[in-house]
Amino acid sequence: MQTQNKPTKAFRIASLAALIVGVSAYFIGLYNAPMALNEKGYYFTIMLFGLFSVVSLQKTVRDKMEGVPTTKAYFLASTVATASAILLLIIGLVNAELLLSEKGFFGMAFTLSLFAAITVQKNVRDSQIMGESFDGSSDRKSNTAEHEEKAA
Repeated sequence: MQTQNKPTKAFRIASLAALIVGVSAYFIGLYNAPMALNEKGYYFTIMLFGLFSVVSLQKTVRDKMEGVPTTKAYFLASTVATASAILLLIIGLVNAELLLSEKGFFGMAFTLSLFAAITVQKNVRDSQIMGESFDGSSDRKSNTAEHEEKAA
């Protein structure tokens, strides 16, 4: 069994910053992109779908690693959703009437955002396992309850 190390505050902040930068850059670029509103809606939806699917997939994989019961159907659905989001972005960018540099920008911002979302979700879960909230403060209610149980 692996020992669990609490993520450092610097790593948690860097992960959250990467997520904010990636998603913000993608959406700012999308807002300024010279495309029709329905195309912008497509790329907006792909980003949201991608973020949700990678977090869901990471949670399912982590549950399996920790012995939490998971269904194969949900794992498969999460995997297919993640692959679909990536594939749909690639198809959209290949067919988009954008400069190659703009296509690369959207691809990189999307990739950064998905990776950062996985990392932030992992950090949140690791912090919860270690008994503290994601913002670094300890869970005072559960600590108080533990002390009261020991005293009784």
